[in-house]
Amino acid sequence: MRRPDQQTTTRPTTDAAPGTGTGADADATVDTPPDGGTGAGSLPDGTTGSGHPAGPGPSGTGPTAPRTAEGHPGDLTTEAVLAPYLRGQAADFLRSLRLHHEHSAPADAGGHDAAAATRALRRAARRISGSLHTFRAALDPHWADQLRAELAWLSGVLAREHAYANRLTRLVEALHQLSGPALPAARGARAAGESAASDAQGRAALGVGAARAGALLERRLTLARTRSHSAALQALGSSRFHGVADAVALLASEVPLAPGTTGRTTEALLEPAERAEQRLLAAVAALPPADSEPYNEAQDAAWHQARLLLRLHRYAHEVVLGAAAPALASCGHALDLHRDAVEAATAAAAAARTPRIAPATAYALGVLHADQRHEVEAARAVFRETWPYATALTAP
Repeated sequence: MRRPDQQTTTRPTTDAAPGTGTGADADATVDTPPDGGTGAGSLPDGTTGSGHPAGPGPSGTGPTAPRTAEGHPGDLTTEAVLAPYLRGQAADFLRSLRLHHEHSAPADAGGHDAAAATRALRRAARRISGSLHTFRAALDPHWADQLRAELAWLSGVLAREHAYANRLTRLVEALHQLSGPALPAARGARAAGESAASDAQGRAALGVGAARAGALLERRLTLARTRSHSAALQALGSSRFHGVADAVALLASEVPLAPGTTGRTTEALLEPAERAEQRLLAAVAALPPADSEPYNEAQDAAWHQARLLLRLHRYAHEVVLGAAAPALASCGHALDLHRDAVEAATAAAAAARTPRIAPATAYALGVLHADQRHEVEAARAVFRETWPYATALTAP
């Protein structure tokens, strides 16, 4: 497993992982891994599980051996690497759940703390679920598949309310910027003055429908957020959730490993991590080139797939090397922004299809949709600029 700050000199493999969907409807931020099992959805955080030896792997090419607690390369077993990581994430999950219960009282003062606890809960759930996916062969497969599916359900339910709130904020702010006052014309430049006048007229026309468009979006997304909040509360009080919490509590003390994995670090850890990396490199190499046709929503799925594979690679990096991959933070953030812009554009387009809305409102929503598609292209450009494996983007 190479370090992310090293340039790969070989062409990545072409065995892309199965599945390309985001696992979400148009107005919900719910991530699903390539095989439909891992729930996710949030900004990259770069944290590691407690109880795991820290420190980056040694430099060099080819697979990187995990490090012992003393910082020297060693043949660490699955019990000494994967099990402590999963136990640490399970402990973080339970700690976040306790904080969520403490700050979810009816008093409004605890709202911010409850939201932070929910994010931490989802963060731990993503890492457990992603690790169960990548290192399934080292674990009891039936147990891993069942817990992974339940964590995907929980993470998805908890993600929606946050996603709707962020989407509304993003769209309203974009509308305000698009319909704001035009810049004054430059003195002594007739062409500039004519351009500024045309710009002012365009903004004035947009301003007519922007207020109604914003009100329409607020009604739609606030309703969706309210329903998602109710669904989250219902889920957290369900017997299904209590079953998930019980399973994670057991994981915090005991990790069901597959028979025969003792002492087989290469087969059980390094090889699955390498496969996760190769699937990511292949997916990135297959992304549409920078000069491809803009506004092509059909390309979004490939970018969503790359985002999910990057997340799995980051988690595998944390398990095997004992630390986050700083070089992947920027490109991961760019793909998160890409996802947000895609879903915001979809929400604007859906609102524009509302029956019997005024032409000015539809026009404002159309401009908003185009603006968010521009944000999609900008996020893709940032990803290409920050991607550490440069040759993966230029492979034929």
